[in-house]
Amino acid sequence: MQPDASRLDGPRQADIAAMRAFNRLYTRRIGLLNDRLDDSPFSLTEARILYELAHRDGPTAAEIGRALDLDRAQLSRIVKRFTDSGLVTATACSSHARRRLLALTPAGVAAVRALDHGADAAMGELLAPIGAAGRDRLLAAAATIAALLEPPETMERAIVLRGPRPGDLGWIVHRQTLLYAEEYGWDWTYEALVAEIVAGFVRDFDPALDQAWIAEVDGAIAGSIFLVRGDAPGVAKLRLLYVERAARGLGLGRRLVETCIARARALGYRELRLWTNSVLVSARRIYEAAGFHLVEEAAHHSFGHDLVGQTWTRDL
Repeated sequence: MQPDASRLDGPRQADIAAMRAFNRLYTRRIGLLNDRLDDSPFSLTEARILYELAHRDGPTAAEIGRALDLDRAQLSRIVKRFTDSGLVTATACSSHARRRLLALTPAGVAAVRALDHGADAAMGELLAPIGAAGRDRLLAAAATIAALLEPPETMERAIVLRGPRPGDLGWIVHRQTLLYAEEYGWDWTYEALVAEIVAGFVRDFDPALDQAWIAEVDGAIAGSIFLVRGDAPGVAKLRLLYVERAARGLGLGRRLVETCIARARALGYRELRLWTNSVLVSARRIYEAAGFHLVEEAAHHSFGHDLVGQTWTRDL
């Protein structure tokens, strides 16, 4: 069967029609066809300019225009309306007299707060009829759309650490097993170990002694870490740290480990231990940077390979 040449050369007409249909649906559902955004006195363009002003430190109109890809004349008219109405001030830059630095006035700050409140309420109404599983699918799809349409270097990554939800632990077993099979060639016996750790965590869970974190990046699960009680009083174990390949380089592994350390300290543990293998070089670097010290290592044959197991510890 020959490949469809139109898919190799560019989007098919059917692709274009499907995306246009999605755009019509989405713009209608979130009210972009209305003259004013979320019953506010501002248009969508005006609201976006106010948002940028609220999240930048003394920007110029040119910076706002580049960020939003706005026509210079249109932006100039809107900024003038904002300054005339007392929402924005424009002051000369000390190093470049011709540059005007924009800032929100107290009235402008209040207007942004009202816009945020209205936008939150409108989005809450949109999401309310959708169940938790449906919202997870929707947010994951939105993250996928953003990642495909926006250059990665310009994207602001939304990173969240949260507790486990139904289905998360099975997902962690699946993903960590698959990841280590792809990267290190470990066989399916590793899945048994991960499943046993997760099952023991659930079976013996005590909120005063144990905790787990699921890491999300742009709404998609990107890693995990577990804190469980150890075999001796005052000793805890760090277990099942992993980070998806697509989420590496964001400092997520370091953040997970630091969060686990902080929680162990808050729960009154005096020592945190972990067991890993020498081939997991990136993880070992994170542990060492977080203050862990190698105290023991021994050769073993597991997961279809000859490995060197290592025990690391950190005083709290």
